Amino acid sequence: MGTRDAQCPQRGTQMGLDSMSPEPCLFPALQLLLWHSALWTVQEATPLGPASSLPQSFLLKCLEQVRKIQTDGAVLQERLCATYSLCHPEELVLLGHSLGIPKAPLSSCPSQALQLTGCLSQLHSGLFLYQGLLQALAGISPELAPTLDTLQLDVADFATTIWQQMEDLGLAPAMRPTQGTTPTFISAFQRRAGGVLVTSHLQSFLELAYRVLRYLAQP
Repeated sequence: MGTRDAQCPQRGTQMGLDSMSPEPCLFPALQLLLWHSALWTVQEATPLGPASSLPQSFLLKCLEQVRKIQTDGAVLQERLCATYSLCHPEELVLLGHSLGIPKAPLSSCPSQALQLTGCLSQLHSGLFLYQGLLQALAGISPELAPTLDTLQLDVADFATTIWQQMEDLGLAPAMRPTQGTTPTFISAFQRRAGGVLVTSHLQSFLELAYRVLRYLAQP
């Protein structure tokens, strides 16, 4: 027992406990196994960050495009508020439901559970959705038409940037998505109220996209 005790001290002595009951010589191996298991769990749970396969030039371009669209959207919101007193999207929620104005999800993009393929796909799909919604607002008013056109073009450019990167990474589907059914606005008021809701949804979508892109662009 002397040789065994020298190679494998009792757990009570090793841990500074009062209990001195003999145990098999498994503690060092078990400790190593648990350490490797914990390290693997941390690696699995670590969000996809700077080590991702997204080039820095792409991420910086996306951040610039997001800021441009946010500015365009804010201008449209301000003009709808100043000209038509449509200032509070929360007051138009019921109308939005009746018109069938959807929101685009980004559930694959939060840093706690970031999935590169799913995030890029949702980002492109969301931009494509908002591009269609903005197109449906055509005729909102002569005064707002240039602002709306600029916003729509910037959203389309951002969607193209995402799609090209997906193609570069081999993540793009074989066929480009097609525009689904968009709401039909039958009056000027519905188009203007729809403009408030669509830009509000778009801004919320872009806020999350910006946080994710900024996280990935960290050195």
